[in-house]
Amino acid sequence: MLSAQERAQVAQVWDLIAGHEASFGAELLLRLFTVYPSTKVYFKHLGFCPDETQLLTHGQRMLEAVGVAVRHMDNLRAALSPLADLHAQVLRVDPSNFPLLIQCFQVVLASHLQGEFTVEMQAAWDKFLTGVSVVLTEKY
Repeated sequence: MLSAQERAQVAQVWDLIAGHEASFGAELLLRLFTVYPSTKVYFKHLGFCPDETQLLTHGQRMLEAVGVAVRHMDNLRAALSPLADLHAQVLRVDPSNFPLLIQCFQVVLASHLQGEFTVEMQAAWDKFLTGVSVVLTEKY
């Protein structure tokens, strides 16, 4: 799926955000809910107006899953199979929402990393996150 250079770029970006998963994840959720309010339907457990603690907690969980994917780039299907089952069979998330999440995540990365998030890195992350999305929607 990814070339050696793309893998290195994904890992390099992950190293830059490691330790900030909760804040990046919370910002990702806020951006997702603001730009695509219909996505809130999948986060009912957060309530109509989630507080900072809820956003940080769920954001942390989301980005921890991204971290699992980064660590298992060579075998995303095996690494993400339980998450794919959860989203397809339990949560029943409409697969069309994953590209929206990817778009919002890339905006968060670009806004925080700025010049460190090069065009090449953005392309590698787009390819990587699209691969994650494909794996998460294969069980529908």
